[in-house]
Amino acid sequence: MTKLMSLHDAIKQYVEDGDCVYAAGFTHLIPFAAGHEIIRQGIKDLTLARATPDLIYDQMVAAGCARKVIFSYIGNPGVGSLRIIRAEVEAGGLEIEEYSHFGMISRLQAGASGLPFIPMNQTGACDLEQSNPNYKRVKDPYGGKDVVVLPPLHPDVAIVHVQRANDEGYAQIWGILGEQKEAAFAARHVIVTAEEIVPDEVIRSDPNRTLIPGFIVDAVCHVPYCSHPSYTQGYYDRDNVMYLAWDKISENPDEVKRYLDEWVYGVADRREYWEKLGKETHDRLKVRPRFSYPVDYGAY
Repeated sequence: MTKLMSLHDAIKQYVEDGDCVYAAGFTHLIPFAAGHEIIRQGIKDLTLARATPDLIYDQMVAAGCARKVIFSYIGNPGVGSLRIIRAEVEAGGLEIEEYSHFGMISRLQAGASGLPFIPMNQTGACDLEQSNPNYKRVKDPYGGKDVVVLPPLHPDVAIVHVQRANDEGYAQIWGILGEQKEAAFAARHVIVTAEEIVPDEVIRSDPNRTLIPGFIVDAVCHVPYCSHPSYTQGYYDRDNVMYLAWDKISENPDEVKRYLDEWVYGVADRREYWEKLGKETHDRLKVRPRFSYPVDYGAY
């Protein structure tokens, strides 16, 4: 049964005020279009969870969508701080909950596995135990040293961007893998956004790339260029110009408002956003084909 719907309808149906939202993706496949749609729909009081909050969470905080951020690294990658989140935290207007990368992924793994907690080896990040009460220690029942444990994370909604999916939600990813699978299995609802919607036979032709199975997916949305200014491996490059520009924009609240008015509220959807970026940006972000070596799965 098809689960295809517009991104507008998927956000409207599955994201509510007060939810915990996990926008997955590491370095690439960051679902910026979904974050912009949440802003456009005026959804508030969210807990935004993500291993590496990118510009998208800075923009969502700027738009007043969030009350809390759960994270394991926070910054404008390669540039510096996320100025808006930092300012809100320092002003006492935004709660934070910090983990190591392994701690964050472990929480998702516990959520995906249905575990009440998950053990971790002691690490050099022991200062997190002093600032985050979710870090606890328990005795090793087999007589070893104490282990650190963390509770599961169960987002209300996980949003996962992928290169391709079929209309039932079977979704394929290649390139750098992040926490997409764990976030999807841990969440109560899953929205998949895809660069391409492909027939079943395309998915079946390369089953090892299917990280997200359709039976856990609630909505599938065809959203080309969803990740800009991040990138999608094989489709378009990272827009480093935009990452640098946001650092300057976010210094000034008036400039932030101007950006949101023009690039979020001022466009209807991702198609209009991409067209507005213009040919020069399109050409700059084009990537050359680089195919992997074919795999022969064999047949009877």
